[in-house]
Amino acid sequence: MNRVTAPGLRIRPTALHYNPIAHPLLWLVAPNCPRYPSRHYATQHQQSSTSESRRRAVTPFNDDGHVPWTELSAGEKTARAAQQTFNFGMVILGVLLTGGVGYVLYSEVFSPDSKTAYFNRAVDRIRTDPRCLELLGDGKKITAFGEETYNKWRRARPIASTVTKDGQGNEDMMIQFNVQGPKGSGRVGMHLIKRAGQHEYEYKYFFVDVKGQQRIYLENADASREKEGERKGFKLFGVKWS
Repeated sequence: MNRVTAPGLRIRPTALHYNPIAHPLLWLVAPNCPRYPSRHYATQHQQSSTSESRRRAVTPFNDDGHVPWTELSAGEKTARAAQQTFNFGMVILGVLLTGGVGYVLYSEVFSPDSKTAYFNRAVDRIRTDPRCLELLGDGKKITAFGEETYNKWRRARPIASTVTKDGQGNEDMMIQFNVQGPKGSGRVGMHLIKRAGQHEYEYKYFFVDVKGQQRIYLENADASREKEGERKGFKLFGVKWS
């Protein structure tokens, strides 16, 4: 093994980590020996302290949660709390909006009692009713659409409908729309009632008007009650009373 020899001193090159002020002969023999190894560690500690002291201040706009809570100042903790409160509020608002949109879609489109559901059922009945087919034409070619507007697309024409509730708690739904087939066109009117304490609508009337033709009733509660009253007539002394 190579060794450096000095008068009265035998050392290894790799062991020359002494202060040359205390040992001047070592520096003369091995000038490449690191004279102040402790400076390197001091510089690293100084850089670490400087980087910590120069840490970017945490604000509600730049906080990413990287800095631990225990290292935050009082103002930075307030900023983080404000940011988290705002984020939580936005999440709650998003949930409420999503729930509101879902409720509207269900009540207006997907619910069995929605006007869209009754509209679709009415169109299906018109397309299969022999009296309507005689006046309108082939059921597969019958189209239904809402009120006339400046929009040329029939699908964009809204269906006229109103829902009201009377003083007794009965809910009335009125629906009107147009139908057109190869032979002619007509106007459809529907009146449904959901009585207090009930969960489903029942028809009061459902008719189709074709210009120049007699009104076609697909549902008529008043006429049905009159017929039932006639059938329920009773006899007294051999005479049928209504």
